[in-house]
Amino acid sequence: MSKALIKSSGGRADNVRGIVPAVCSAVVPGVGQLINGETDKAIGVFVVAVISASGFVAAIPLIGSVAGLVYGATWLYGVADGFLEGRKKR
Repeated sequence: MSKALIKSSGGRADNVRGIVPAVCSAVVPGVGQLINGETDKAIGVFVVAVISASGFVAAIPLIGSVAGLVYGATWLYGVADGFLEGRKKR
């Protein structure tokens, strides 16, 4: 029988496991991935966040708004990925 149909018995504990990496990644993008042991992904998320944040701070009218959207998407990706991967690994 396939194990895909069997529900995980962890319940609430499965959801709690990813909270620490998600919170760390919410504070500084990429730290959640670093906690999960994904160094390359952590560096990538951090670099994209820093470059897009600096473009947003420069406040060039069109490019600044696009950079702000890229930063927001990167931040959201970092938090979600930190949570989901932390839930899998611990």
